[in-house]
Amino acid sequence: MTTRELNRFFLLSCAPFVGMLVWLVSASFTLDMPELKLPSLHMFAISNEANTVQQNLEKAKGNAVATKSTIEKFYQLYEQSAADTANMLKLATAQAARPSLIFDSRIAAEFGKPTRTVSSANIDLKLYQFADPNYRGYALKVDMKSDKAMKMTLGKDKIGSSETTLAAASRYGAVAGINAGGFADTDDGRRFPLSTTMLNGKYVYGFEPTFDNLAFVGLSTDRKLIGGKFSRQADLDKLNPSFGATFVPILLKGGAKQQIPAQWQNSPRRAPRTVVGNFGNDQLLFLVADGYDERGGSGATLAELQDKLAKLRVVDAYNLDGGGSTSLVFEGRTINNPSDGRLRPLPTHFLFFK
Repeated sequence: MTTRELNRFFLLSCAPFVGMLVWLVSASFTLDMPELKLPSLHMFAISNEANTVQQNLEKAKGNAVATKSTIEKFYQLYEQSAADTANMLKLATAQAARPSLIFDSRIAAEFGKPTRTVSSANIDLKLYQFADPNYRGYALKVDMKSDKAMKMTLGKDKIGSSETTLAAASRYGAVAGINAGGFADTDDGRRFPLSTTMLNGKYVYGFEPTFDNLAFVGLSTDRKLIGGKFSRQADLDKLNPSFGATFVPILLKGGAKQQIPAQWQNSPRRAPRTVVGNFGNDQLLFLVADGYDERGGSGATLAELQDKLAKLRVVDAYNLDGGGSTSLVFEGRTINNPSDGRLRPLPTHFLFFK
């Protein structure tokens, strides 16, 4: 093939492509591009909400910090208050115990150390022995902690019956016991409590107005020693008596010595005695004096016991039945020396319980 023929061949081969190129150049051609969408207002709303949430979170964080600080302050205040309360309680406990320590020191100065003690949730008992120039004596200090600490009983739990204080204590399971009020015997051998007598808040056989210097002595429902002369039942009822018995005379009232009736100063002058008094904190003190008979030659005079009670700063004090009736039992044995040679059966007893 010649050069001319070769050029003709390439020209014919490229003609379609050249024509298409010319058409494209000469044609009016546009290209549609996809629309680009910008962020809408909805995106801005989300951004505002995010800012609000962030602000609330910052505010909540600030509140939490403030709350934590407040809680810490209250906790510190609570700890300080708890410490102050504990100190106040400790001080109050010490102050509450102080009167007992004072009374104990007075008793120790007069009687020495206790020979026996009993301590429980119901009661604290301290038993002392002492010797005066004219008689031998015993003291029983009673600190009642509950309504179950002390009670009065009738002999064999029957009006007109009697039993020894030791028998009554044994029958009731009492840790200690002391004789209570006086009595009157009948021709048929029965033994009745003297005058006004109360048991479990009730009159055993009615109220009897005071006569011949007799005095009622017992405990109120709130465990306070009560007693005195009463012409009307209403006056005794005002004291809310729980139990009590009657004998003579009154020894102290409000810490002041009372006049001892003449017949009780010398009939007999000396004898076994049982007396009871209370301290300013309502603890009780029983004094028991030994004597070998009731003829007036042994034992204590009421004036001697009155002086001793006043020296110990007892507030109120009363004489209980004495002579052969004087009885003091402690932990299952008789402590005093009964002038009858043995304990006398009695219609009333004061018993003490663990």
